[in-house]
Amino acid sequence: MISRRKLLGGAAVTAAAAGGGFALAGQAIGGAPRRTAAAPLPLKIVNNSGQFDNASIHVYVLGEVDKQRVRLTPEGEVKPVALGDNGPDGFTDYAIPLQSGTTTLQLPHMDGGRIYTALGDKLKMKAVEDGNGKAALAYPAGWVESDPNYGVLHDCAEFTYKADGMYCNTTAVDMFSVPLSLHLTGQQDQTTGKLKPGGRGQAFQTLAQAGPFGDLVVEDRRVIAPSHGIDAGLFPADYLDAYVDEVWEVYSSKDLTVTTNQGTFTGRVSGDTLRFTGPGEVLIEKPTTRDVLFCDGALAAPNDKLSGPVAAVVGAALNRTTLAALDQQPTDDPSGFYQGDTVHEYVRTMHEIAEDGKAYGFAFDDVAGFASYIQDGAPSEITLTLDPLD
Repeated sequence: MISRRKLLGGAAVTAAAAGGGFALAGQAIGGAPRRTAAAPLPLKIVNNSGQFDNASIHVYVLGEVDKQRVRLTPEGEVKPVALGDNGPDGFTDYAIPLQSGTTTLQLPHMDGGRIYTALGDKLKMKAVEDGNGKAALAYPAGWVESDPNYGVLHDCAEFTYKADGMYCNTTAVDMFSVPLSLHLTGQQDQTTGKLKPGGRGQAFQTLAQAGPFGDLVVEDRRVIAPSHGIDAGLFPADYLDAYVDEVWEVYSSKDLTVTTNQGTFTGRVSGDTLRFTGPGEVLIEKPTTRDVLFCDGALAAPNDKLSGPVAAVVGAALNRTTLAALDQQPTDDPSGFYQGDTVHEYVRTMHEIAEDGKAYGFAFDDVAGFASYIQDGAPSEITLTLDPLD
């Protein structure tokens, strides 16, 4: 299982910026020997949006180097985020304009990185002081109506680029807005995030007609993830409660088996606690709908190689509504996902519109390999493409 429990470099300096996105920590690829990933790495930006010309699109490459928040300049320099970068309007201007044709940037090693794309207008990101007194950025929060970027069409991809390789993904954990795909070349040639023709329009139309999910559609701008929808009062906070009750009832009288890299865990419910034994003891308290959608709270997954992987498997099965019916987890047959009366329609739709069936619709979507994630131990080039807005 891919380990990606490290939050993006402490960038979440405000409640709005906390998000659900994760940076991906590396593993060896298919047992291949490690090779050093030389920096800088060519990063190409391609505009196939069909509705915006290059002059009206800006990108932002942000991340962390040596535990300091940094940004990439158009010249390929890495500069630290500084409070003094806020201009007269109170915001930084770290925008990199697209060139005519393909824009090529030079990407250095960087942890917890994000590549933001803004179409039509620039993003307004304020440099702020984090809890440790260091400069950080309040990232855009398109799911918060009061955020200064709420009216801007934007989205992002995530990456970590280190000496042992490039680890990157597209994401709909917080919202779905601009179709982005990643093409990574190196030891392999890989693409992820590509949508089926008309996929964006299909998603907006499907979710607009899907009961409570319809309130998450913000015009033709974005669809807010239901986790954030709860906090915004746009989605029922008890949506999955009945399903969680069913799961807890089922496993009060029979065992649940969860297999991770550490071995096989056997779980049984007692009261509000799902108690696992095996390679170690793991306790999971009965989660709320919000816990399930955010993959947090009772389902928090620390990088401890024990409780974290078990919580991730349980959380994925709850989001995919497979846990009540299948007592051997994780499951890898997508035909059995999203069944029953209470379905995570947002995530189902994100996977339905993807060419390869993979998406990051929730933070544990990497369980059993269903996330829009790729990695390479010796990358030679990465391309981010803004795909058609149809």
